[in-house]
Amino acid sequence: MNARQHRRGLARLVAATLLLGAVVGMAAAPASAHDELDRDPGDGSHESDTHQIVGEDSPRLIIVVEVNGLIDPIMASYIKRQLITATGLHAIGVVLQIDSAGTTLDDDELVDLLDSVRLAHLPVGVWVGPSGAQALGAAAHLVTAADFAAIAPGGRIGEFTAVCGLIHAHGGASRRTGQSSAGSYGVEAGDVHSHEGDGLHSGTSVRYYDADTAKGAGLTHSTAPVIGEFLFAMSDEGLLPPIGQNVTGDDGVVRRAPADDVVVSFVKLPLLDGLFHTAASPAVAYLLLLAGLSLLLLDFYTGGIGIAAMVAAVCVLLAAFGLGTLDVRTWALVLLIAGFVAFAVDIQTGVPRFWTAAGGAAVLAGSLTLFGQHSMSWIPLLVGLVGVGAFVLSGLPALVRTRYGTATVGREWLIGVEGAAVTDIDPDGTVEVHGARWRARVNRLTPLQAGEPLRVSGLSGVVLEVEPLEGAAVDYRQMRKKRTDSTVSETE
Repeated sequence: MNARQHRRGLARLVAATLLLGAVVGMAAAPASAHDELDRDPGDGSHESDTHQIVGEDSPRLIIVVEVNGLIDPIMASYIKRQLITATGLHAIGVVLQIDSAGTTLDDDELVDLLDSVRLAHLPVGVWVGPSGAQALGAAAHLVTAADFAAIAPGGRIGEFTAVCGLIHAHGGASRRTGQSSAGSYGVEAGDVHSHEGDGLHSGTSVRYYDADTAKGAGLTHSTAPVIGEFLFAMSDEGLLPPIGQNVTGDDGVVRRAPADDVVVSFVKLPLLDGLFHTAASPAVAYLLLLAGLSLLLLDFYTGGIGIAAMVAAVCVLLAAFGLGTLDVRTWALVLLIAGFVAFAVDIQTGVPRFWTAAGGAAVLAGSLTLFGQHSMSWIPLLVGLVGVGAFVLSGLPALVRTRYGTATVGREWLIGVEGAAVTDIDPDGTVEVHGARWRARVNRLTPLQAGEPLRVSGLSGVVLEVEPLEGAAVDYRQMRKKRTDSTVSETE
C-alpha cells in the first residue's frame, strides 16, 4: 500500500470512528427508486431498492447508477458493487449516469474500475446527462470503456489524461456484439487496445467534446436528451433486448413507450458513503476546514459548554478525510493552520494588529495554493475568505467583549485602581496593576510613557482604559453630561 492510500485509509478510519455513534441504527441500504422508463430521473424520486425476487414472471430490470462529483474510492467501490448486484439480480443492463469533473483515484485504482466496467457480465452504458453534465478525466475514460455511450445536449467530455496500464476499447461502433451461447456478452476482438502515445489519452489533448463532436471522435454513439431515449438507443443497437412498444395516443399519434415488464431502478450512494463522498470534494473539504478552525477559536475564547468544540471536531475530521483523499499541498495546509494561530494572538489582545494581517496573508496564500491537480471554483474560495475575515475582524471580537465585558466577570473593582505603564501607551500598550499585566488603551487619547503612573478609568472587554494621574485630557462630552445632570437636580 502506498503512502497516499495509507493516509486516505487512516483519515477515513478516524472520521468514521467519530461519526459511528451518530449513525448507529441508520440503514445503509442505497436509496433507490423503481421508475418507469419515460420518467426523468432528475426528479429526485427514489421509492425502493433494487432487490427483487427473480422468477419467470419477474420484470426486466435496468439499474441506473448515479455517478456525481469526483470519482473517489467510495464511488469506485459502489460502481463495482452495483455491477455485481445487477448480475445477481439478472438485470438486462446497467447505466452509469455521469456528471463528474475527474477523480481522486491513482492509476491502479482507475484501471481496476475500468476493467470492472469493460469485463462486466452484462451490457454497461454511460450517459453523460442531463443537460449540462460533464465527464472529465477519469469519467471520460469511463465513457470510452463502456459498451454504449451517449451525451445530453449541453454536456461535454474531455481532459483525458495519461494513465499507466490503461487498456480499453472504444470506437464508433458498439463495443459488444450479440449474446453468446453462454448467455453473456463479450468484447469484440480487435477493439481492445492501448492508447500509449496517441493524442487522445497521452495527456497532450486538452480538447473538450460536446454533443456534436463527441460522436465524430468515436467517444459516443448518439445524443440522448433524456435517459429514456438513451435506453431505447441501447436497445436499437442490440445491447438490450427490445424494451419498447408502440402506443397510439388519444390524438391518434403513435409513440414509443416502455414495455409493461420493464423496470428502471435509479440508485445512489447510501447515506454514510454519501457523506464521506461529499466531504472528499475540494470545495466542501476546504469550507469544512475553515469552519472547524473558526469554531475552535470561538470555543477557546468564549468559554462555552463545548458545543462549538464538538461541531469543530466533526468539521475538522471530515475535512481531514476529504483532504487525505484529494491532492493537497502540505505546505499550503500548514499555512492555513498557521494563519488561524496568528489570528488567535491578536484576538487575545483584543486589537487587530500585525498578527491579524499576517494570519490573513497566510490564509489567503494557503487557500489559493491548497489543491494540486484538483481545482476549486472561486465561489467557495470567496465565501470562505469573506466568512473568515468577517468572523475574525468583527464576529469573534464582539463575542469576546460580550463574554468578558460584563460585571459577572468581576473586574469592575479595577476602575479607579492605580498602576504603572510597562510600555509606551500611544494609544495601546501594556500596564501593570496590582502585580498583574494587562493590555491597555489610553482614555481620551492621552499618551503615556513607560514607567509613568496611571489610573484605570474603564473596561473594554479584556482591555483596560487608563489615564495619567495628572494632566488627563478633558472629555467635554462628560462635562456636558455633568452640567445636564446638575441642571436637572436644581430644577427638582
